[in-house]
Amino acid sequence: MNGVAAHDSRVVVLTPTGRDFELLHAVLARHDIDAHGCRDLADVCAELSHGAAALLIAEEALSAGTELSQWVERQPPWSDLPILIMALPGTDYGVAELRTNRFGNVTILDRPTRVANLVSAVQTALRARKRQYQIREYIAGQQLAEEQLRANDRRKDEFLAILAHELRNPLAPISNGLHILNLAYGDHAETRAVRQVMERQLASMKRLVDDLLEVSRVTRGKLELRIENVDLAAIVRAAIDVSQPVISAAQHRLEVELPEQPLYLQADAVRLAQVVANLLNNAAKYTAAGGTIRLAVAGGGNEACVSVTDNGVGIPADLQPKIFDMFMQVDTSRGRAQGGLGIGLTLVKHLVELHGGSVHVASGGDGLGSCFTVCLPVRANAAAVRAETIVESSRDLAGVALLVADDNRDAADTLADVLRRLGASVQVAYGGTEALAVLGLAEVDVGILDIGMPDVDGMTVARCIRAEDRSHAPRLIALTGWGQAQDIRNTRAAGFDHHLTKPVDIAELVALLRTAEEEK
Repeated sequence: MNGVAAHDSRVVVLTPTGRDFELLHAVLARHDIDAHGCRDLADVCAELSHGAAALLIAEEALSAGTELSQWVERQPPWSDLPILIMALPGTDYGVAELRTNRFGNVTILDRPTRVANLVSAVQTALRARKRQYQIREYIAGQQLAEEQLRANDRRKDEFLAILAHELRNPLAPISNGLHILNLAYGDHAETRAVRQVMERQLASMKRLVDDLLEVSRVTRGKLELRIENVDLAAIVRAAIDVSQPVISAAQHRLEVELPEQPLYLQADAVRLAQVVANLLNNAAKYTAAGGTIRLAVAGGGNEACVSVTDNGVGIPADLQPKIFDMFMQVDTSRGRAQGGLGIGLTLVKHLVELHGGSVHVASGGDGLGSCFTVCLPVRANAAAVRAETIVESSRDLAGVALLVADDNRDAADTLADVLRRLGASVQVAYGGTEALAVLGLAEVDVGILDIGMPDVDGMTVARCIRAEDRSHAPRLIALTGWGQAQDIRNTRAAGFDHHLTKPVDIAELVALLRTAEEEK
């Protein structure tokens, strides 16, 4: 049998006498069947464990067959060893069946047995066993495939963790720079609008980077929303900011209709902005240059609806029920599509349903444009949402002595600038060796340390500081691009008090630093 070990293809035999086995062996050999004789039942079980295609055994040998029945019970799920029992002359078949039920896949042969009947029964057992081996090989292949999938999944997670880390590093100085602009020029009306756009886009990008580490959670339905009280019009404006370059590049005319009164939702603002932006991008992709896209927001009863309508290629009737399926795309043979993987509308449906809403598509068909409508529950009696983040008082961190250590000079300098403008006394180190020197010579309340410094990494710095016997031990905050659960456990074990990811939320950092000041 192909793909089967030699032992697995043999018939294990226990006959009443050695002479019986010699005759049986000669008969089976003429039909290319390998038979292996055994001395007793214990020997049978030992040989079965080495591999066998079938067992041919005399009925009287089963009088003490507990060991054999235990072996049968221990078979793997794919295995059902054929057992051929040579019955004693005059055996009552009903009694024999009751006695042999515990052995599973049993065939009872009369004794003496005609040679043709014996050979036919053995060959039938071998064919059945061959099918079992095929099942075994299939199962083994499926375990191998699952292991390969798990390995691929592990590699994906590792890649996404590295990618997120590398993306967070450049975001950190950008975020710090925006905080500096807010602190220095917060009352300049001519720059306020631009800064607000940059802040919204930076927040969106940070969230998207975070989601690189959670991509598997989307497919498993375990994506968590960050719910807050939000104005739907603000979400729409944020989505337009994201999609405007795509719309402008295609010279589309965008018409926007917003309600006069706010419509408040309990929702994840970034996720809903992603929903609307995906619909706008989709409309832009499938609408010819110079076309029109209309975005309208309307409220009524207990829900608010956002509709995105275009005069583009349209959706054939037979594709409309499938349009939200993964990797589904309208026919691109017209050359109007601008690429993509076909997951945008799937994500739209997933996110909308997580918010308790629904999304629908309508189209007159090929060439007649499309309209996607998202309906979401509105929150009754909602309080007004703050339009801007309140800048902290410039004296909030007065009296706090800090060390900022990061080999990325832009990130270190901009963060130090922000903290100085908030009243803190800040020293900067561009490596782990320099950080250890500063911490050894100065009374520092809090050390904010990057992890991946090339000379002495932040983990080593933390361990060295925690190993010292000093009356004034600084609090240590890890500020890093690594943000998985294991990374947090590692920094805790090294002696850090807190773990923050880049780009840092200044309000969160200030709250931690205030706590350190209060506990001095």
